[in-house]
Amino acid sequence: MSDAAFDYLRTFLKDRSGLALGPEKLYLVESRLNPICRRFNLATLSDLCTALRTSRRDVEQAVVEAMTTNETFFFRDRTPFDMFRDVLLPRAITARAATRRLRIWSAAASSGQEPYSLAMLLKEAAPRLAGWHIEIVATDLSTEVLEKAKAGIYSHFEVQRGLPAQLLVKYFTQQGDRWRIDPGLGTMIDFRPLNLLQPFDHLGTFDIVFCRNVLIYFDMPTKSDVLRRIAKALAPDGAVLLGAAETVIGLTDALVPDGVHRGLYRKGVAAVAQTAPPLRAAV
Repeated sequence: MSDAAFDYLRTFLKDRSGLALGPEKLYLVESRLNPICRRFNLATLSDLCTALRTSRRDVEQAVVEAMTTNETFFFRDRTPFDMFRDVLLPRAITARAATRRLRIWSAAASSGQEPYSLAMLLKEAAPRLAGWHIEIVATDLSTEVLEKAKAGIYSHFEVQRGLPAQLLVKYFTQQGDRWRIDPGLGTMIDFRPLNLLQPFDHLGTFDIVFCRNVLIYFDMPTKSDVLRRIAKALAPDGAVLLGAAETVIGLTDALVPDGVHRGLYRKGVAAVAQTAPPLRAAV
């Protein structure tokens, strides 16, 4: 690939997805985009760039999806889900007792394992949530992985990654060499395509936001912008969970570390001024 083609692709991907690629990622770009060339009968990556310059939407979408990392699995890293079950959900049950409404956002849902993991935990807590209206909004840049998420069908390998055996038996049905998730869990989740680089005010306000393992692919200004807008979409007493390698420190004061639970963030003092107090711990 020529330097000009590589520079163009880096700029294109940064503008469309926030993906910041250094010069050392040349091999990654070639390995992921050469199959896209073959799919669209383009001889070279330079020809691919030409197609992108002519605003071919089918090619644009294919390039972005090919370069987007969709690594995920059920209950990934476990700790955030334990925190959701043991800390955030009890807090919310206390704080939202009057309205009995809870909104959760899985901001990088990929093929669905994260929102389905949350849905299973909510189902397990059903006796405490009788009469509640709970909504999980699951978004991702890739329409391809969202279609897989909506289908709710996973391979044997996928259900063995992080999913406890008792939950597999309880919430999945085996169909040949595949496993279909309980359709009832799917009705709890609203899957929507969304690019985090674009406005997401239309999604409304959330009590809990999972935005895990996506900011690591952005440059500093993009991280700051996305975090600031997530804070704006967060209820005054809400909580944000980031990935283990992600932080708000040095990026924004709209969100601050919880102070007790690693990886958990709340609105900063300035962001919650003249609003409701933070979530109280359940008694």
